[in-house]
Amino acid sequence: MKYNKEVDYPLFEYLQTNVRVESAELKWFQKRLISWAENNLRDYPWRRTCEPYSILIAEFLLQRTDADKVVPIYEFFLERYPTVEKLAIAEVEALAQLMKPLGLFFRAERLSQTAKIIVGKYRGKIPESEAELMMLPGIGKYTTRAICSQAFGQASAVLDTNVARILERFFGIEGGRVKSRCKILWSQAEAIAPDTEVGSWNLTLLDFGAIICTERNPQCPQCPLSQRCHWFNSNSNLNSAGKFFS
Repeated sequence: MKYNKEVDYPLFEYLQTNVRVESAELKWFQKRLISWAENNLRDYPWRRTCEPYSILIAEFLLQRTDADKVVPIYEFFLERYPTVEKLAIAEVEALAQLMKPLGLFFRAERLSQTAKIIVGKYRGKIPESEAELMMLPGIGKYTTRAICSQAFGQASAVLDTNVARILERFFGIEGGRVKSRCKILWSQAEAIAPDTEVGSWNLTLLDFGAIICTERNPQCPQCPLSQRCHWFNSNSNLNSAGKFFS
């Protein structure tokens, strides 16, 4: 990704002074998280496959939804619509009824539209490029990159609220109000990703943010990053009073 120094100077300056200079810190950060992930990653059925259609369905269902609630619906969904061709001919109302426990009715309509486009334009094959995936209804940057990394093994870093919280706290970054659109956070997410196995790295960040670096009551005493965490070391009350603030 290229930046115009004159137009995007604050971002350019940040990348120059905080990402490239801190390579040793980034290696330490990566090593600690990868070690933590060896015994702590959550197990979900969509994480046991790299089949593109299954990943696409999982990512649609996971939008703004707790992963534990998605499990039974995901499994039943694939039983009823095992291929994108069968999904493309399904009634939107039937999809909406199946997805009702997750809320967000509009997802059913967009998923139906996406299936029809994949069958009609791509002959039933899930697109592999970010540009093509981003053109599908209901698929934004996060979903696109999740599919690319998990289904196709591409080096596509992701950013959601969990990942953003880790980056802001550890590196002392102040991202924008809408994290998913913050250029600084996206750039940092890309900068800290390892050269290989980015799909596994993405899952590590997602789970670390959900289990350890939580929004409320983060588990700082058990955090393998606390030694160098900007947020932890800037809040003396985290150690002295044992209280945690988000």
